[in-house]
Amino acid sequence: MAQDRSYPPPPAALPHPVTDNHAHVEPFQHFPAAPLDLERQVAAAAAVGVSRMVQCGCDLAAARWTVEVAVRQPSVVGAIALHPNDVARLVPAGAYASALAEIADLARSCDRIRAVGETGLDYFRTGPEGRPAQREGFRDHIALAKELDLALQIHDRDAHGDIVATLVDQGAPDRTVFHCFSGDRELAAVAASHGWYCSFAGPVTFKANEELRLAVSELPPELVLVETDSPYLTPDPFRGRPNAPYMVPLTMAVLAERMGLGLEAACRQIQENTTRVYGDW
Repeated sequence: MAQDRSYPPPPAALPHPVTDNHAHVEPFQHFPAAPLDLERQVAAAAAVGVSRMVQCGCDLAAARWTVEVAVRQPSVVGAIALHPNDVARLVPAGAYASALAEIADLARSCDRIRAVGETGLDYFRTGPEGRPAQREGFRDHIALAKELDLALQIHDRDAHGDIVATLVDQGAPDRTVFHCFSGDRELAAVAASHGWYCSFAGPVTFKANEELRLAVSELPPELVLVETDSPYLTPDPFRGRPNAPYMVPLTMAVLAERMGLGLEAACRQIQENTTRVYGDW
């Protein structure tokens, strides 16, 4: 039987608005045959209480699109960067410096860009030969976030120790977010000790990920954020189907339980946290 690739039905609406603080809603990122356009993404999210979203463009084409939609869509602000796996490709090709310069120019040109990201280290898809380039790119993106007083969204895949060491060595921006947090209680405790935010996506709902749910409980509620990382990582029970910001309520239900709060109180707390990181809009 072919896998169902249709969008899941909308979940019950949240009792208080929240923000999807990391989504990829550009049409060319989506794997369904008929991706939702931006207007339908926004409308579907708003209908279930997801009132705002941070669109993340992490290559040049997506970054340009992110600036354009952030300017014209009131509920959307942007994060832009060069993904660490792209950095590992661009550096040996001699194309990294010009690409980073364009990211910086785009960020400076638009006050609707609220974060540098996603940037960081990915030791799963890029082998040892690409790690020096990724480390260079991560340091450069940290410096850019501090220069522009923007939040930093971190991509951390199989690289927890080196991510933390780089942030400590370089000095983390005031608002640093571990996007799609994939660590354990130990990493959550380290993040909390530095005042770094941890953002949770659909994997926190997966049955096998109890350690990830324990990490939520390790954090003070004021450091927890929620995201989809759409179009992938759809929460249970729709894992494997396309994701979109309107699916946030399923992740919020798990976060509220592990934060030790009722759903409305958890939504209010996470919305306050999101505004603290990215400003208001």
